[in-house]
Amino acid sequence: MNKEDRSADLTSPNFPTAKEDAQAVSPPRLYQGPGSAYKLAFADAEFLLREEMRPVRMQLELLKPEMVQDEQGIQSTIVMFGSARVVPPETAQQLLALAREAGDAQALKRAEMQVRMSHYYEEARRFAALVTTRSRGLETPLYVVTGGGPGIMEAGNRGAHEVGGRSIGLNIVLVHEQEPNRYITPELCFQFHYFGLRKMHFLMRSIALVCFPGGYGTLDELFEMLTLIQTGKSRRRPILLFGREFWTSLINFDLLVETGMIAPEDVRLFQFVETAEEAWAALAAEYGFDLPQTETGSLALDI
Repeated sequence: MNKEDRSADLTSPNFPTAKEDAQAVSPPRLYQGPGSAYKLAFADAEFLLREEMRPVRMQLELLKPEMVQDEQGIQSTIVMFGSARVVPPETAQQLLALAREAGDAQALKRAEMQVRMSHYYEEARRFAALVTTRSRGLETPLYVVTGGGPGIMEAGNRGAHEVGGRSIGLNIVLVHEQEPNRYITPELCFQFHYFGLRKMHFLMRSIALVCFPGGYGTLDELFEMLTLIQTGKSRRRPILLFGREFWTSLINFDLLVETGMIAPEDVRLFQFVETAEEAWAALAAEYGFDLPQTETGSLALDI
């Protein structure tokens, strides 16, 4: 054996890997039938799906996205929430034309509202593109992360994709299956079973939360973040609400203050924005993104 071969022995594993053993196992004929316990525990899907294994599954669902994002160099993210039902402007115009042709008053009213709301699809798309392009020169680039589905989520991933950037999608198994939108970076497209662990991954790397108009899911995620910051369980970070008219019509923040349900300073946990540029300016003011670059061509940021 030559010297190079002996040197390799110094770092070679002493035991077969789990993958090697899983591939090598071939159950004897007697133990190939239903109900056989011969499978390796970690290669036995039926065993892993037992109710008693829930803590292990939760740990796996925490670890997999964490390890993959570490390997992909993802350190800081901008989380984008919003309705899955907001359609692109061109789709909204097509629906409006069909409603007019059909002469259905209710369908026409819905289509007109879809046209109005499609404005937010375009702003989400523009904002994601802006984040992706403007943060490329930073020491710590920013990556857009969405819930991975259609609507505002699609717009976020699409904006990053269209400027040649990577973005993340955290999909969830639903009764009506959610298909990942086609703009997510494939190696950063995840699937979750547990809502709680999905929420953790939304926030673990986030430096800001950007909320577009949405329904129950958007409100759930927004108020959870507000509560975590209000109670000191999470560090403070910008929370941007796109569309003052929508949010103030939906939620009477003044009433919450007047009735003592929240403190006056709690309304300063978020701010309203209307455009992609205004949202970026808010983030730049918070983190100094637009300050002069250092000699290395990147900003030295502690985020």
